[in-house]
Amino acid sequence: MTRVYLALGSNLADPLNQVDAALRALDALPDTTRVATSSLYRTPPYGPPDQPDYLNAAVALETALAPESLLDHTQRIELEHGRVRKAERWGPRTLDIDILLFGQQRLHTPRLIVPHYDMHNRAFMLVPLLEIAPDAALPDGRPLRGLLTGLDTSAIRFWHG
Repeated sequence: MTRVYLALGSNLADPLNQVDAALRALDALPDTTRVATSSLYRTPPYGPPDQPDYLNAAVALETALAPESLLDHTQRIELEHGRVRKAERWGPRTLDIDILLFGQQRLHTPRLIVPHYDMHNRAFMLVPLLEIAPDAALPDGRPLRGLLTGLDTSAIRFWHG
């Protein structure tokens, strides 16, 4: 089994219900157990500002799935929850599930980059992740907490309703 960390986000179609449903779908994955879930956070949009705030969270899984198999499952869950992939990057979405870390693996395939290619710039990913894995590090040994120190976290709040 491999410890995997995922980021979840939603800002359309009742984000709280979207993330709750995504957690139930993750719980149903084969050969996989959810071992930790962060608090839910309200964060400003990353990208175009003319969209609703996001609900963000992180989860830890123990899985026997291969990385691209897990990606297949997370993308299926996104589609089942109304995710539409558009040319516009960082636009509003019903559900986004990103693989942040997959054990100590480094992957760079046409479909998957792990560690997540830009999490070092995304406080909305790091804050929930560090809540459930305060000592997490990149495969090269750099602590994730160090990545957060240079980022603005002032607009990140707990999600209330």
